[in-house]
Amino acid sequence: MQDYDVVIVGGGAAGLMCAIEAGKRGRRVIVLEKGKKVAGKIRISGGGRCNFTNIHTTAANFQSANPHFAKSALKRYTPGDFVSLVEKHGIAYHEKTLGQLFCDNSAQEIIDMLLEDCAKVGVVIKTSLTVDAIEKKDGFILKTEEGDIACQSLVIATGGPSIPKMGATGWGYDVARQFKLKIIDPVPALVPLTFGEAFIFDFRNLSGVSVDVKVQCGKTSFDEALLFTHRGLSGPAILQISSYWRSGQDIIINLAPGRDVFESLKDAKQKHPKQDLSTALAVFLPKRLAVYLTEHTGIDGMLADLSHKKLETVAVLINSWRITPKGTEGFATAEVTRGGVSTDELSSKTMEAGKVPGLYFIGEVVDVTGHLGGYNFQWAWASGHAAGQYV
Repeated sequence: MQDYDVVIVGGGAAGLMCAIEAGKRGRRVIVLEKGKKVAGKIRISGGGRCNFTNIHTTAANFQSANPHFAKSALKRYTPGDFVSLVEKHGIAYHEKTLGQLFCDNSAQEIIDMLLEDCAKVGVVIKTSLTVDAIEKKDGFILKTEEGDIACQSLVIATGGPSIPKMGATGWGYDVARQFKLKIIDPVPALVPLTFGEAFIFDFRNLSGVSVDVKVQCGKTSFDEALLFTHRGLSGPAILQISSYWRSGQDIIINLAPGRDVFESLKDAKQKHPKQDLSTALAVFLPKRLAVYLTEHTGIDGMLADLSHKKLETVAVLINSWRITPKGTEGFATAEVTRGGVSTDELSSKTMEAGKVPGLYFIGEVVDVTGHLGGYNFQWAWASGHAAGQYV
């Protein structure tokens, strides 16, 4: 039987960070990854350049049944801490919009950095290895095809079921259930929204059109880009709001934020009475969208021939388009999972399960879900770092 101080199941961002921190403390650590390579989500993130953190990270950028849970870990390991690590390794990076940091070159640089630091502290990494069963004795015994592995501290860093084509599953939740820990129902998050056939816009014909919008669901709103697809709506604004949307709820989209469209159309009617409505709309909307708005409202022609009531009908649609999504594209395209192991079961300081000493949960498997834009990686680093100080 192999014997370690710490076994970490899951070789993603959180798992590798935890391994490094535990290794620094002289702990004998092994990381078990069922995939052929570690860090799959790091590799594909940010279009292959890894949006590794967001400099504006606060607990307000995360969802959880307990909105305060993430504060402790995020305070103790900040975006600045991870940036310092990146700079120490000489990795060039840049800031995009809204505080998002990306590698100049490749996400592989972040992976190489983590693997190098794991090697420095003697972390053992085993890939293509599945844990078949877990037994709790004095510590834990993990059953694998390569034999049993014993440890005092067991860390579950397996993520959620988002992007199953990369091997993602809900295995971490199974472990939590085995030890009678509560689960907040996992659902797809940061995911495109889909709509029924009988909708005002023919999404297939608008596919590829992008526009900056303000999208709102309940009291939550985001100002980012929307993208029409052949199945519905995507783009950063929609991915963000999808984490707050619940089945049956409406979302409200302002296709021209910061502009009173009715006033703009009345002004255009006065100054350019012979201008077609679609042409007037195309001043601040993509041409294809402007044309479809007029076609599907049945309101078009010269501005001079259109009553203020008709102009207001179009304006209301643009400034407060209220729609009810049918659903989402599901875990297949969801960037993360909302829900997971309940924070009621875990210490916000150590990430240890209160009912099961020595058992820890970190990263996406926990009911902490960040906004789009580097926040989920920051949670991975912070939660992994927190657990690494105590395992």
